[in-house]
Amino acid sequence: MAELHVELVAADRKVWSGKASLVIARTTSGDIGVMPGHQPLLGVLETGSITIRTTGESGEGTVVAAVHGGFISFSDDKLSLLAEIAELSDEIDVQRAERALERAKSDADAAAERRADVRLRAVAGAH
Repeated sequence: MAELHVELVAADRKVWSGKASLVIARTTSGDIGVMPGHQPLLGVLETGSITIRTTGESGEGTVVAAVHGGFISFSDDKLSLLAEIAELSDEIDVQRAERALERAKSDADAAAERRADVRLRAVAGAH
């Protein structure tokens, strides 16, 4: 089975690295799914969830992350997701994200509201 080698990196750390059969991300051109053998690409990531269908020694699974801005690059079955901010769904404090969402709504801060909403969707998408 063909696999992608995926690296999800935030400005401050390597978030996730491993083998995958499919990665779905939101770009400025729309949602994109990348599988082994995909055409080379370079794109700008939008704030949104990234879904990684994992493969390898630990078996098949799904990794979901909230990403806030960055770039996606694919060539030779190597996918790099370089994000300004990225959090795996199991790292997100749901109560804190819910408080941030409420605070953003009351402050009419659309950008903060979008970030909090994406974090909550990443958690929901992982379950």
